[in-house]
Order: sequence, then structure tokens, then C-alpha cells
Amino acid sequence: MLNLTIAQINPTIGDLDGNLALHLEAARRARLDGADLVVFPELSLTGYYPADLLDDEDFQRRLDVALADLLTATREVSSLHWVVGVPTRHDGPGKAYRNSLLVIRDGEVLLDYHKQLLPTYNVFDERRHFEPGPDVARVLRIAGTQVGFMICEDGWNDEGKDYAVNPFQRLADAAPDLVVSINASPSQIGKRDLRHQVFRAASWRHRLPLVFVNQVGGHDQLVYDGASFAMEPEPGVVFEAARFESDLTTLRFETDRGVFSSREGGVLPIPPAADGLSTPEFQRRQIVLGLRDYARRCGFERVVVGCSGGIDSALTLALAVEALGADRVLAITMPSRFSSSGSVDDSRALCEQLGIALEVCPIEDVVRQVGDTMAASTLALRPSGLALENLQARVRGTLLMTVSNARGHLLLTTGNKSEIAVGYCTLYGDTNGGLGLIGDLYKTEVFALGRHLNAAAGRALIPAAILDKPPSAELAPDQRDTDSLPPYELLDEVLKLLIEGERLAPQERAAAQAAVAALDAGPDARSGEDRGDEGQALIVRVKGMIARSEYKRRQAPPIIRLRGRAFGSGRQLPIAAKHY
Repeated sequence: MLNLTIAQINPTIGDLDGNLALHLEAARRARLDGADLVVFPELSLTGYYPADLLDDEDFQRRLDVALADLLTATREVSSLHWVVGVPTRHDGPGKAYRNSLLVIRDGEVLLDYHKQLLPTYNVFDERRHFEPGPDVARVLRIAGTQVGFMICEDGWNDEGKDYAVNPFQRLADAAPDLVVSINASPSQIGKRDLRHQVFRAASWRHRLPLVFVNQVGGHDQLVYDGASFAMEPEPGVVFEAARFESDLTTLRFETDRGVFSSREGGVLPIPPAADGLSTPEFQRRQIVLGLRDYARRCGFERVVVGCSGGIDSALTLALAVEALGADRVLAITMPSRFSSSGSVDDSRALCEQLGIALEVCPIEDVVRQVGDTMAASTLALRPSGLALENLQARVRGTLLMTVSNARGHLLLTTGNKSEIAVGYCTLYGDTNGGLGLIGDLYKTEVFALGRHLNAAAGRALIPAAILDKPPSAELAPDQRDTDSLPPYELLDEVLKLLIEGERLAPQERAAAQAAVAALDAGPDARSGEDRGDEGQALIVRVKGMIARSEYKRRQAPPIIRLRGRAFGSGRQLPIAAKHY
């Protein structure tokens, strides 16, 4: 029989002292629970992923000190096996470090295992800093149980589709009683279900029970949802830790039967339903945790948001209030001569519902003064048309950054994925800020999440007037987004195909393909003329808009990732290139 503590912690990248304190606290609790071993996530000592910090000489020295302190801490909490994820130095040709798992007891490293499969796709770039480990299995007997160890990606290739090496098969050949996998598996729509599918198949194939320990917390663009689990070959998931929060749970593993039970030997609580959270609820919790940790780790206590009276800023404000509290959120509305009276009124109604302060700062005088200055200069230029529209956005962006500088608030951008994709945003204007909360939500999803927040709250956090009004930048007379863009209901389906494609869930991809195909089917409803290849023409048009806007996205702030392919580190394209 083996007592095992799952330590689902929230480390901060680079905070070696703080992370070690988290380890020590969890180990003390594990010992009180009578655990034989406590298992931490991948790279738990440094946080995932330290990236080029590993090239910094000062960080390297601090890491050496932290490893020594870790050994000392294991002596303090004696007679307990610690399974810790750390970078370890690699001697010989290749990279200077390995992504390693150490099993430590009473100051002695009993086992080391080095990650073999180093992902270099999407948001991952581990081969940049780490050397792959050898193709060997590592097993250690603890409390009469043969425990085999893996690190994250090593467990994802059991079908042999992505790598020539299969560490899971190699480990199964060593005949452990239990597999322990430490992970830093970032969260996205459908990722929890995918983890269960992949590891259920491997557990079933090799008839091996396993424990999957994941980290939790927001780190820049990525959010880790925790959701660590214990799995048996026959029933599948028998225990799941909390999602989007730290968790410490001790389980009993009955070695002779290969099953898990509670710490006292009783029945485990029924794990959450296989389908998990609804999509809007997942989006809400992911964004809230992402903002909360981003602000905390970057030293911001308060945020500021430009409030236009539209759905994007309204949703951003509502999510910020949930993450930080109403007293830490400031809204500023900056009407121009093109702003409708309803926009200011809607902003006031929104802020009253959310319980946050709203400041009013009209921009008409500033915009006019800029125009007068330029006209009187040797430029002899008075902005009009698109230049005037963008000038208004840039004045607003400048004012918001001034407030951010003066009061120390984090400025949140309010652009959604649809607008960011096609460049329907102003560089150095509404793209100003430190973090975007809804940049991986398509416009139709923004409306859906707003309605979800209202339903969950049981009241109109976001007033119906905001949810029902046609989207508009209000930078020109009677302007509507549809003056420049296809209807979002159609645009979003095209964008899903072009940006995510095969990464979409089958049902979502089929719906997007059907929406585009419908454009080419039958005559136009108004003119009666054959629409021909309208769907393909739209795809070509949108593809061009995406390509021409790459330079804007390169300069935009990070956004919280929700989908399989988000703008940012997971989508790397050249700017000066022919994309279509």
C-alpha cells in the first residue's frame, strides 16, 4: 500500500524561493496526511516555462542555490519521498540543461529521470534549452510499490504518431505497479478531455494505473487549469483535483489490487462529469485566473479599462471585476463628437451594475488641437477619413496609458479575436495596454460569454442595451462594423477555418465549413442572381486581411489563450511575406 499526495501548486516562473516555500508547505501537509511520497508538477521549482532565464548567469547561480536548499528542505520533512520537477545541468555536447524529475528523500537524490520528448510545436519550445534524456525507463520501489516516472510529453506518444521513441512503452516494459507523470499542461478548450482520452488509452493498453499531476495558474499568455487526476485501466478517471485552483490531496494506492481509494481507505468522491464545464464557463474561469495571476505576478493591484459602451469593453470590465474586485477596477469613457449619447449612458449603466468607478474624459478638444497643430505646421495636413478615425483611437490610447503611468494601473486592452485577426484595430490606439482578456474570443463568443455572465449572476451585469446594439467603433458618423467587415456570424466561421483549421473540434469545424458552403448554394436572397463562388471569394478576402495585419499583432500586448491556436507565441508567421 502506498500513500501518495498530489501537490497541484501554482508556482511563479523564476521565483525560486517562493516556489520552494510552496513545496515545503505541501510536503509538511503530506507528512501530516501520512504520505509516503508527494508529487509536484513539471519544472515545479522554476515554474513552467523559464525559457531564456536558463541562459542568464545570475539565474543559473540562483538555481544551483535553490537545488541545494531543496535538498535541505527534504531533510526537514524527513522520511518522505519528494517528486520534484527541476532543470538539471547536462554535461557533454548539446544543451546545457535537461528537463528533469528528481525523487529525493532526506537530502538524497534516489532517482533522476530526464524528459525524452521535448515539444517544439504551438506554444512549446523546449528544445531551445533542454537536451533530451536517454531512452530508458526509471522505476523506484517506494513503500513496497514499484513506481515508474514520466514527464508530460513522454506520455502523449503511446500511439507513436509524433516521435520515433515511445517512453510509455519503455516504462511499461519495466513492469511498474503505478505510473507517476508530472506535467505542465496548459489549458485550452477541450484539453481536459484530450488528456483523459490519451492517458485512458495508454492506461488501458498497458494495464497500468497512473497519476497525472499538473500545475495551476496563469503565466503570461498561458493558463494552467490543474485538474490533476488518478486513473485506473478499467473505469478510467477515479479522482480529479480542482480546476483553476491549487489543490493538495492524499490518495491511497492499494498495490495488490491496483486501485485508488481515499486517504482513510474509503470510497473516492465521484469525479466531475466527463464533459466538464460548459464552454462559456470554461472561458470565464480561464480568463479570471489568467488576469488574477498576471496582475499579481507583475505587481499590479488595479486595472484601468477604456469603456466605450460596447460589448468588448463591457465584458472586459465584468471579468476584471470578478478577478480583482470592483474596488480595483477603473473605467474611463472618452466620448468624441461621433459618440452616441447612448454610449455614455450605457457606460454609466454598466458601471453602476458592476459597482465600479467611471471617469469621463471627452477627447474632442484634443483631437481638434492635434488637427490644428498639423494643419498649421509645414505638414499642412488636417487629418480626415481613416486618419481622423485612427487619431481618435490613438488619443484615447494615449490618455489611458497616461492614467496607467500616473496611477500605476494595468491597462487592459479590449480587442476580440475577430478584430485582431483582420486588423480592425488601431496600432498605438485601442491596442495599447499590458494584457488582453478577450483576444482569443471571436466576436460571437464575446456576446455569448456576456449573456452567460448575466445568466450566472441572475441579473444584468451587462445591460441589455449593450448586448443588443449593433457593434460600432463610433469613429465616424453612423459607423457600423459591418461597413467594413462581413457579419460576425459569418466572419467568425471563416476565421476559425483559416486560423485554427484542423485544430477545431470536429463539430465546430463542420459548422464552419457548412457556413462557408452555404454562400455558394443557390441564388442570392435579394437579387435572385447566382452567387457563384462567393464563399471562396470571401475566404480569399479574409485571408488577405489576416496577412496584412500581422505587423499589428506582432506589436500587440499578450492575450489570454483559450483555444488550440491563439495569436501570440503559438502562431508564428513572418510579416514581410506573401501569405496567399
